Amino acid sequence: MSTTSYAAIYAVVRRIPYGRVSSYGRVAVLAGYPGHARLVGYALHALRAAGGPEVPWWRVINRNGYISNAYEPALQRARLEAEGVLVDERDRVELARYLWPGD
Repeated sequence: MSTTSYAAIYAVVRRIPYGRVSSYGRVAVLAGYPGHARLVGYALHALRAAGGPEVPWWRVINRNGYISNAYEPALQRARLEAEGVLVDERDRVELARYLWPGD
């Protein structure tokens, strides 16, 4: 995909409120790329790898509420907990409580 798609993804991730999370799939839909959850993962990985502009990547988790083991799970957990998001011992977040946007 293009830098335009990544910019759209970053714009959505910046909208996730402090203390809330969203899923890769939801971010993809809101960015205009339904069905491309992996694209969101690639975009967030590229952002961190490049040391790009501040985008709260740690607020994006998988559709089942788990922190991805692929990208710095300990750092993601720490940042979420610093925002008051409870993460259980299995690295899971209660979606009914923290998911943005809500259903």
